[in-house]
Amino acid sequence: MEEALTFVTLTLAATLRVATPLVLCAMGGLFSEKSGIIDVGLEGKMLMAAFFAAATAAVTDSAWAGVAAAIVAAEALALLHGFACITHRGNQVVSGVAINILAVGLTVVLGTAWFERGGQTPPLTGSERLQPLFFPDAGDNILVYVALLSVPLTWWLIERTRFGLRLRAVGEMPLAVDAAGVSVAWLRYRAVLLCGLFAGLAGAYLSVAQNAGFSRDMTAGQGFIALAAIIFGRWRPLPAFGACLIFGLLDAVAIRLQGVKLPAIGEVPVQLIQALPYLLTLFLLAGFIGRAVAPRAAGVPYEKEH
Repeated sequence: MEEALTFVTLTLAATLRVATPLVLCAMGGLFSEKSGIIDVGLEGKMLMAAFFAAATAAVTDSAWAGVAAAIVAAEALALLHGFACITHRGNQVVSGVAINILAVGLTVVLGTAWFERGGQTPPLTGSERLQPLFFPDAGDNILVYVALLSVPLTWWLIERTRFGLRLRAVGEMPLAVDAAGVSVAWLRYRAVLLCGLFAGLAGAYLSVAQNAGFSRDMTAGQGFIALAAIIFGRWRPLPAFGACLIFGLLDAVAIRLQGVKLPAIGEVPVQLIQALPYLLTLFLLAGFIGRAVAPRAAGVPYEKEH
């Protein structure tokens, strides 16, 4: 009984740790998607943020300097995405893919040039990492609580504020928003910048909290999983949060099951266990994307009528 309770407790703690970057990224992506800007570049923003967080923390000996650098890096890519899609009305999916490719290549090039470790940063220790606050064994650093608070905050901003009302309107009918005298471009830029803020926090969490440094491609598709959570949650904060927890639980269980022999099955292949979160992503998208209705203006560039 005690062993089962310990297993459940550790699994739940691991679920929250693993889900934290997904929750942050999904909440940020919601702002962008609600405004009508599709953001396939969540993965690239997280990866770039994770690199600059670890690189800055290693050089300055401060995890908080790393978090600030992560936000700046993600915001720079968010502005690049906004410049391409909002100002120049470019294809939003192509821009997001380009950001992902840029992040994958640039992090390796800069990491090799600066640290000569094959794209990795030096291991982070002490003040270079965000430390647990209350439960050392659970790894409950401050960004875990920020992620939990981001869910009701996102819901309140989108559903209960004037900004949220306009944001939802610009994602559905930008022409009506423009006719009311509100700048469509400025609203969408603010949404994209909010997305960059949350993606920056998610990337910082990966390298200076959950892990002890940056390694190439360390996001491992988590940006795409966060995007899948948004779609599964039908562009609503609370269901998207639930989807992130499901992904986190699968990942946590996968870690616990490695090397464990199950009755009548034997030892489950490690590769299958590691693939579970991604298989669930495919399953959810295949099962729900046809029934989930995105904002009507999503992916449609807006050109002001004269």
